[in-house]
Amino acid sequence: MGVSNAVLSPQEQRVKEELAGKISAYDRQRPSEIFNSFKGAQPKIDIERARFFTESFKTTEGQPLILRWAKALKHIAENITVYIDDKQLLAGRAGCPGRYGVIYPELDGCFLEKMAEELPKRIESPFYIAAEDIAYIKQEIAPYWQGKTFYENLAKSLPEDVLRVTYDPANVSKSRFIVNETATMRSALQWVHDFEKVLTKGFKGIKQEAEEQLAALDPFDPNDALEKKPFLEAVILVAEAIVIWARRHARLAAELAATENDEIRKRELLAIAGICEWVPENPARTFYEAVQAQWFTQMFSRLEQKTGATISNGRMDQYLYSFYRTDLTAGRIDRERAKELLECMWVGMAQYIDLYVSPAGACFNEAYAHWEAVTIGGQDENGQDATNELTYLFLESKREFPINYPDLAARVHARSPERYLYEIAETIKDGSGFPKLINDEEVIPLLVAKGASFKEANTYAVSGCTEVRMPNRDTYTSPCAYVNIAAALELVLYNGRMKIYQDELLTLETGNPGDFATWEEFWQAYLTQQTNLLKQAFKQQVIANRLREKHFAAPLGSALHEQCLKTCKDLHSERIDGGIDLGYFDIIGYATVVDSLAAIKKYVYDEQQITIDELITVLADDFQGHEDIRQLLLNAPRFGNNDPAADAIAQNIDLEALRFTHKYSKAIGVSLDVRYVPVTSHVPFGKVVGATANGRKAGSALSDGSSASHGADVNGPTAVLMSNANSKNLGFQERASRLLNIKISPSCVQGEAGTQKIISLIRSWCDLKLWHLQFNIINKETLLAAQQEPDKYRNLLVRVAGYSAYFIDLSPDLQNDVIARTEHSF
Repeated sequence: MGVSNAVLSPQEQRVKEELAGKISAYDRQRPSEIFNSFKGAQPKIDIERARFFTESFKTTEGQPLILRWAKALKHIAENITVYIDDKQLLAGRAGCPGRYGVIYPELDGCFLEKMAEELPKRIESPFYIAAEDIAYIKQEIAPYWQGKTFYENLAKSLPEDVLRVTYDPANVSKSRFIVNETATMRSALQWVHDFEKVLTKGFKGIKQEAEEQLAALDPFDPNDALEKKPFLEAVILVAEAIVIWARRHARLAAELAATENDEIRKRELLAIAGICEWVPENPARTFYEAVQAQWFTQMFSRLEQKTGATISNGRMDQYLYSFYRTDLTAGRIDRERAKELLECMWVGMAQYIDLYVSPAGACFNEAYAHWEAVTIGGQDENGQDATNELTYLFLESKREFPINYPDLAARVHARSPERYLYEIAETIKDGSGFPKLINDEEVIPLLVAKGASFKEANTYAVSGCTEVRMPNRDTYTSPCAYVNIAAALELVLYNGRMKIYQDELLTLETGNPGDFATWEEFWQAYLTQQTNLLKQAFKQQVIANRLREKHFAAPLGSALHEQCLKTCKDLHSERIDGGIDLGYFDIIGYATVVDSLAAIKKYVYDEQQITIDELITVLADDFQGHEDIRQLLLNAPRFGNNDPAADAIAQNIDLEALRFTHKYSKAIGVSLDVRYVPVTSHVPFGKVVGATANGRKAGSALSDGSSASHGADVNGPTAVLMSNANSKNLGFQERASRLLNIKISPSCVQGEAGTQKIISLIRSWCDLKLWHLQFNIINKETLLAAQQEPDKYRNLLVRVAGYSAYFIDLSPDLQNDVIARTEHSF
């Protein structure tokens, strides 16, 4: 172990003992054995979904898109290979045994031939693909989709000024990382289904409702005939498809049972067969059936489309609680059996890998990231605390079986019980990065301000990295842009150009910086560049929104959404009556720019210790031979320290972005809110940005989310919270998530006193009404040791963005980014 005398987190202690051969990684036998069967293995690409989807689409050209999609899903359900893993208690997976990913040719089929050759060799999240599958892709799948994909359509639809900051005009497969669209990396944003509907009605009930609506249509109404009829037929088809898929698993379980010699396993397989024969077609009757029905729905969603961050699990401690309580009372289940069933789901999640085919997508989602967030705690529809015994069981499972799935998300509010906060703190102290925290005191009022009722807002679920969804009310699915504001600052310094792109004029010429006599002139030039990038992002988004419904449909997602069923409109429709369209764009490099502008203001304009031309020379040289200037810049006011000078700049950057979207979102018809969630995009975005005036070297990672720049936050974690609070603009409702990472030394949170410190920090964060908070409790020396000897640290988890990942799965650049974060003590 790299840390000899330091206090270790429980996770680090487990790794140390594992290296010494004293214990296995996890004590829970069944899920641990399943996990050990695939952990550390390179994922494989399974092409069956792409194969059968393409086969179906070849035969349905000219038909309504949603009907084609439903027919394709039924074709997949009838033909895709079904599996039941050894020792598993749950049936259903979207691909082959082990770690696997699937491809979606309708999204980015134009990359498939190149992908097949390059995926095994790429640095970020490599995959294995069989030679015969490469041949099939080249011969049968890629040729059909060439010229039909969303990526190609979007690229050729962008105006010249938008194209310049999005892709390389000479090669549109290359991203510029200035204003980066994300709509071509996934068919939809993160999403949460109404799983409770599946558990209480079953797909038989959903199908029956659609059949009744279909029978009630007016045969002479052209809208009914051309729009509503295909939609309802698609819902019926997809309800049949998932039942077919489930029954195929039932038959497989019965066949396996017939040849099984172990009597215990034989009984398990027969139980699986009976459950799969009943759900998800019918309402669940037991906790086991409810978990299986939810899992089938979740997995079939992955066959339907590539949803950003995959399908989140919603409020599992709420919709599963009645089944758990009833079974517990009847003696059909106990706590250990319930955890075993849930952990069978967790290892199933860990086997699925969200594959990004496009090069930009791989950079933005490292370490095979996906976020099946399980939401716990929070409030019920009447605003009362919603924690229950199942809430605590989820936290207990995460401490006892701390793999990287599910992505546990804990809702916190001002009246959260002390026991709940205590168990959250104990789970955080484990050091694996769970749970992430979402603040009801910020989220609920914002959702109400945007049109939700309190009942709807109170029951939101965490979805994706740090986002939230209101099942049956949210209707916006289009992924949105990342805006590199560090590029905006460099565009000021080079008068509309960036060093990496040489003399090409990328945006506006805001003038020679040497001619700016005052800070205000420089600041206005920066705002001009930032606002211009936002203008390009909005134009990009309008085009993406208009094109998407021509390329994507979601009959399963639509069947599980009340507004879609009422209006007979697909979830990807540009407008759905009765829904709320909540989107966002992401600002990348926030603290990097705040700190750089603070340094420029202080040393160039206020104190005049250097000129702007001298600064540009220093930055162009990447500080080589100018270490004295770099040290001066590093001592400027910095975000994350509760410093009024830096925080005022941060607030004004945010204010200008809010003013822009407040004014122009109406033109799009969507609430495009300001968000600070980079996932891992701050790493590739940093690669195109030269050295910055906060002392950052050229090409290195930008700051992440609303966290401080690496090493800048020197006044402790409370000061980080205060800077985030100081920089908010509470007069605008167009606020969305701010991702906030804090790394804390295990030594300062040890024991009961350490637990109370975390609880106090959570209470302060809640009182300040900040959206999100997550922790890394780990020693820097451990991470450095893991870099040197990765095979010894395969089980080491770290919090990256809105997800935890195995440290050795990160690229060296992202590993260094995590290592460079400030390690706080209280």
